[in-house]
Amino acid sequence: ELHSGAVGSTVTLQQEGPGFESRLRVFMYGVCMFSRFCPMGSSSSSRLFGSMAQALSSSSLAQPDPDPDQDQDIVEVEPEQLLRECEEALRLRPARPQRDLVRPKLLAPCSHQHNPSIRVLQWNILAQALGEGKDSFIRCPLEALSWHERKYQILEEILTYRPDIVCLQEVDHYYDTFQPIMASLGYHGNFLPKPWSPCLDVEHNNGPDGCALFFRRSRFHLHSTAHLRLSAMMLPTNQVAIAQTLQCLATGRQLCVAVTHLKARSGWERLRSAQGADLLQSLQGITAPGSGAGPGQVPLVVCGDFNAEPSEDVYRHFSSSPLGLSSAYKLLSSDGQTEPAYTSWKIRPSGESCSTLDYIWYSERALRVEALLDIPTEQQIGPDRLPSYHYPSDHLALLCDISFREEPHRLL
Repeated sequence: ELHSGAVGSTVTLQQEGPGFESRLRVFMYGVCMFSRFCPMGSSSSSRLFGSMAQALSSSSLAQPDPDPDQDQDIVEVEPEQLLRECEEALRLRPARPQRDLVRPKLLAPCSHQHNPSIRVLQWNILAQALGEGKDSFIRCPLEALSWHERKYQILEEILTYRPDIVCLQEVDHYYDTFQPIMASLGYHGNFLPKPWSPCLDVEHNNGPDGCALFFRRSRFHLHSTAHLRLSAMMLPTNQVAIAQTLQCLATGRQLCVAVTHLKARSGWERLRSAQGADLLQSLQGITAPGSGAGPGQVPLVVCGDFNAEPSEDVYRHFSSSPLGLSSAYKLLSSDGQTEPAYTSWKIRPSGESCSTLDYIWYSERALRVEALLDIPTEQQIGPDRLPSYHYPSDHLALLCDISFREEPHRLL
């Protein structure tokens, strides 16, 4: 029996059978401490990346950094310069779909000067091990999934929109790529791997995949962090969530941000429903009145790949929760009540799947959606669907600008 420090659970490993070494690595991942930047042998000569240049081509197992001040000694770089670096690396690839920020059709005019907006990005970026080894995207050439270029596509998307908060799923290159690069861009990061990641069954994997949450240090102060292993019927599952309570430096107000990734595949609807209920219960405690610096309930944003269409119970749990949550992307519709037709579109051996699975939930009474990134058209996505040479994941990035509504006593 081995104790996993990352999730606080005990698991028995059977030495027999294939894949034992890969499975053992997830436990070594939780207890072994290696250097922050793994040598990666990048051919890039740009001094802009510095030690990050090494971080852009490693195949070695990433290791956690025990230092809570991990971002303190990082030299920051200019986003524009790094964006140009990405564009140069991708010059032989087709351009990604052009997307516009749009104002919700039913957004009521604001009678008072609202607070500075906060830009939130939600994205399942597709774990590298799964994209190359398990997910079988039959219309996507394997070379289009090469990490050597796909990492630049992911970074290009983030750099283009400059979010203040970034919520990612299926991250299996956190410590060797995203943590150092995002830190150099002024973000603080947090990562929680799945207890039993399917990436570990893939040969030459880079460790377990999990959820990552980044926030811009110039805009927020970290108040608290909760790592959650989601349960179903009182039993721990393989899905996780991160919840961080942040203090907005511009307004002094607090905001709780959570990122999660619920169980995939059809047939698991009841499990997703139970996981969602467990997450809501945890978030209710985290955001309860008196839990933060102020007396009231802390406003909440929940980002995730829920692997659930709006018809599922877990969606109804969130939309009817006492937390007063609403799905931001409904506001793109003409009636303000309809989700997009898809956030994921892929072709596998089992057939074509066009589904709405990803969401940004927000506290409707305390927060206001100012703008949303629109959804690419079928023509923009292309006949081979996602991922592809021009888009690095089978899920679309979602992005919205939110702001705090004025507190009632300030309106008097």
